[in-house]
Amino acid sequence: MDMTSVEEVLMSADPDTWRPGDSWLAGGTVLLSYGTDITRGRPRRLLDLTGAGWPSVVWHAEGESEAGNEDAGPRPGQEVWPLPALELAATCRVAEVYALPDAADLPLPRDLLPGLDLFRPCCDSFVASYKIWNVSTVGGNVATALPAGPMTSLLAGLDAVAVLLGPEGTRRELPVADLVLGEAHTALRGGELIRCFRIPVGALRQPSAFRRISLTERGRSAALLIGRRTGPDRLRIVVTASTRRPLVVDLGGAGQPPASGDGWRSAVDTAVADGGWHDDVHGAPDWRRAMTHRLGDEILAELLPGMAGAARTTGDITVERTTR
Repeated sequence: MDMTSVEEVLMSADPDTWRPGDSWLAGGTVLLSYGTDITRGRPRRLLDLTGAGWPSVVWHAEGESEAGNEDAGPRPGQEVWPLPALELAATCRVAEVYALPDAADLPLPRDLLPGLDLFRPCCDSFVASYKIWNVSTVGGNVATALPAGPMTSLLAGLDAVAVLLGPEGTRRELPVADLVLGEAHTALRGGELIRCFRIPVGALRQPSAFRRISLTERGRSAALLIGRRTGPDRLRIVVTASTRRPLVVDLGGAGQPPASGDGWRSAVDTAVADGGWHDDVHGAPDWRRAMTHRLGDEILAELLPGMAGAARTTGDITVERTTR
């Protein structure tokens, strides 16, 4: 769609070039499909980040301790590997995210990174063609702040932190779950851009589960949940698509609701609060709530095998497991 309000397009990744009325441009799939910036209104200038030259995928050694991850420590006789963090540039394309689990340069054996199993079903949740995958960016999907944004789901589900650059050399870091505040509403300040996302390796090493449902086959996500076993009898479930913003629910720890069906449903209802269930043509709030309860129950049964109930998969997009 034509963007008739745009007067100038500049190649720039410098926050000091930003002025009111500007919008950052990465893939531009949402900007050009709506014909406007749905988070800020009609832009007068576009600042194109694609020439910044940021590496799409970087693994950083950060000296994390094996003891810091109760659920993924080395097996007897196993070599202790260095523990990196995964950095995804804001300009990383969805196609690159999809290809990452098969990369030849993974810093650990593939079976020690079960969190990578989440990458492809989240990409599939775009329900978009390969043409979109080769243009749409991770940062753009998060910054657009649509409830069904699957890169927001992936990153929030893996405890990712966004690195934000602002005018006059300012820099801050914010969890993705706190960056997205509501539909088309983020915590980004005037002139700030998303430089990258950092995913802690501990999250990638924890057993994970993925659940998604939509009203129609291959339709827009109406509820998308990612769960991780964070310790013995402890879970973290991140809810997206059915809620206006990402919600993180911890179960089973000290002072937390029990890791049970009743504990889960009570905890998520408390976290959502009044008016927090998303409401649009892709699902009514009461149905989204019911499906969120159901998907969370399935995640509990999958990640905590001692629980009653089958770990079936609801929805039309499934996860392919690595052998561990």
